[in-house]
Amino acid sequence: MEPVISVQHLVKRYKGADRNAVDDISFTVFHGQFFALLGPNGAGKTTTVSILTTTLAPTSGQVTVAGYDLQKEASAVRHSSGIIFQTPSLDLNLTAEENVRFHAILYGLYRFRPTFASMPQAYKKQVEQLAAVVGIEQDIFKPVRTFSGGMKRKLEIVRSLIHTPKVLFLDEPTAGLDPASRRNLWAYLTGVRQEYGTTVFLTTHYLDEAEQSDAVCIINKGKIVASGTPEQIKRALIEDYLLITSNDHQALCLELERLGLSFSGIGPVKINLNGHTAHEILRSISTPLTGVTTHTPTLEDAYLEIVGKE
Repeated sequence: MEPVISVQHLVKRYKGADRNAVDDISFTVFHGQFFALLGPNGAGKTTTVSILTTTLAPTSGQVTVAGYDLQKEASAVRHSSGIIFQTPSLDLNLTAEENVRFHAILYGLYRFRPTFASMPQAYKKQVEQLAAVVGIEQDIFKPVRTFSGGMKRKLEIVRSLIHTPKVLFLDEPTAGLDPASRRNLWAYLTGVRQEYGTTVFLTTHYLDEAEQSDAVCIINKGKIVASGTPEQIKRALIEDYLLITSNDHQALCLELERLGLSFSGIGPVKINLNGHTAHEILRSISTPLTGVTTHTPTLEDAYLEIVGKE
């Protein structure tokens, strides 16, 4: 399968910097994938997205997006991409709908028309549908200068999706959104991916959003330090374990030693599963237990483990 995004040996060094902001990174993203790029502030996430969306020139490396060479066919890359940046880029003197309309016209979807009423029915329906997804259908004809920060973020989402891009770049897309809007947005994006095969490229601080991704890259200090599916990354770093308690702590520890189980803890006893199931371990313990908790690692656990080591 041909990659929708191919990044090979990408480097970016800002003028006067003592190290590379992006330091020889390589990865691929395939058609229809949900890809997440994670990392702490200053790790190189936004620099990478800025390069992939042609708003920043690379120092070196080869990049293709939607089959187009980033440096030779930048215009084609832009027409194939939708972008939601962290910082809003809206015209505050226009209404929300006017921002969307001029965006659609600039992308060549429709010829210029001075009013919403004069636009084709397909455009009207799409604007109404997208505005309803993020909950600004009642505000779509209001001036953007009257919008809160969260409403501006919602409008940028509408604008970025209006041309049904092949690749949708989301740089912290749900920052400032309420939980209901976050849920509605991800439900809509799931539908877009299923219907149109849209590839989603995400950077986020909400690691629960990245849990649902097909592939993850973790970047730190400009370098990729881990990559794979969320499950692969979690299993490579952190094992499942049990936390158990008993009124007779000493007897419990002695029994665990006899059973040859690896454990630790002076309060709740932590038992690494080491390939066993929780059920198997609990059945082998005869000491009466007062509490049992099963811990399954999350992507956030793995992320913190990786970044902490770095």
